[in-house]
Amino acid sequence: MQDTKRSSVLIRSVIGLAAAAAAGGAAAQISDGVIKIGVLNDMSGLYADLTGPGSVVAAKMAVEDFGAAKKGMKVEIVSADHQNKPDVGSTIARAWYDTDKVDVIVDVPTSSVALAVNQITREKGKAFLGSGPATSDLTGKACSPNTIHWTYDTWMLANGTGSAIVKTGGDSWFFLTADYAFGHALERDTEAVVLKNGGKVLGKVRHPFPGTDFSSFLLQAQTSKAKIIGLANAGGDTINSIKQAAEFGIGKGGQNLAGLLVFLTDVKALGLQTAQGLIFTETFYWDLNDATRAFAKRFSEQAPRNNYPTMIHAGVYSSVLHYLKAIEAIKTDDGAKVIEQMKKMPTDDPLFGKGSIRADGRKLHPAYLVEVKKPSESKGPWDLYKVRSTIPADQAFRPLAEGGCPLVK
Repeated sequence: MQDTKRSSVLIRSVIGLAAAAAAGGAAAQISDGVIKIGVLNDMSGLYADLTGPGSVVAAKMAVEDFGAAKKGMKVEIVSADHQNKPDVGSTIARAWYDTDKVDVIVDVPTSSVALAVNQITREKGKAFLGSGPATSDLTGKACSPNTIHWTYDTWMLANGTGSAIVKTGGDSWFFLTADYAFGHALERDTEAVVLKNGGKVLGKVRHPFPGTDFSSFLLQAQTSKAKIIGLANAGGDTINSIKQAAEFGIGKGGQNLAGLLVFLTDVKALGLQTAQGLIFTETFYWDLNDATRAFAKRFSEQAPRNNYPTMIHAGVYSSVLHYLKAIEAIKTDDGAKVIEQMKKMPTDDPLFGKGSIRADGRKLHPAYLVEVKKPSESKGPWDLYKVRSTIPADQAFRPLAEGGCPLVK
């Protein structure tokens, strides 16, 4: 990518710059004397609200709360728009690592982009903290000693939402799937759960990514007579699928939609009248406790349109905070060494509480099965969920021995 083109996609903000004299001790083992964090995601497309500029806000908050400046640590944050395209994301990642001296890439929704960044990061000996991507392959066949998969994954979503729905009578499914790595992984993992719990899959259809007109796909789902139409998509695709399903009268015909990956901003965009009763799995909700509420208030004051944080934003904050703690502990920003140290240290932050990171790079914390409130139950613009059950950390994610990660011995 040409320098002029690259500079056009970089949004730079320098956080917590300590005076050079104060930086001496802590920064002695830091490459170039600067810890450089790259936030790579969809800044302008269908995932922009659930990641986008909000993830930059979350990373900034983590640096501030860590107290980098007071500790004499110089931290810089850069960000870029990968446009949900693996080739664009790969080009940015290589330029960041080779030319711009970025030490860690964070967020990266869109699994196809994340898998590419995962490989490049390993080749370059850097670090990758994936809060945005969903594919469970990042801790399976594609696991890397340079990557930690932080917030959620397709196995967690499938087992949280899929098993709950099958156990309550939703035993026949039809999948409406985004036709790329994420959608395929989510469909695969959910189908396995449905079959394991005695359900059956009556059909599946793949839609273009991103999509706008879902009418023909929804018609196939309607014709299948499946009790559950599983939406293996996300963001704008999920919003449009649910809106168009309502126009088709699918709910009135006795079929139910299962949002396999739904975010707070999706529900806000849909409105409670349309989204009420939708059941899905999250790993963070702003109204869980006093600490999450305080974070959400601070975040909203800085976020575009005063949005409240999604679980991806929470994951960016949590992962960057733990990353900086690891660097402080070992006095180096060498990618593989920092990831190794992050796995050794227990995690602890205001948003996810206490947790851990496994050998395969899977960050462990509880997950929550949530239901969208009825309009009459909501007490405010972002009061959207009620938590139906908590899935403990040791049950929320795929067992270590079942992922096929080469790092697991």
